[in-house]
Amino acid sequence: QVQVVESGGGLAQAGGSLRLSCTTSRSIFVRNAMTWYRQTPGKQRELVASITSGGFTNYLDSVKGRFTISRDNAKNTVYLQMNSLKPEDTAIYYCNTFSQPFLSWGQGTQVTVSS
Repeated sequence: QVQVVESGGGLAQAGGSLRLSCTTSRSIFVRNAMTWYRQTPGKQRELVASITSGGFTNYLDSVKGRFTISRDNAKNTVYLQMNSLKPEDTAIYYCNTFSQPFLSWGQGTQVTVSS
């Protein structure tokens, strides 16, 4: 069962920008803090940014000042605006809730940053 749909990844040059989108159902969206995670081969998935239903945000230290998470309550969508991208931001980005029980993980969206 697909519970989240991520999109917006792609190829960017270092210093460039991308915006990711994640859409889920209304019932999930209004009850949960929504979160972007990322994972690279051989590494654990890490939390990149989260946003509560009230709009409070939290960021991984390495993306602070470069990434901005936001949510559109009318569209049940959470966004991740990524600016000043670095090669180390290359990963598959996933959207899910902040805490367990997690939703079924989507396929994610690939972000590749070239130097």
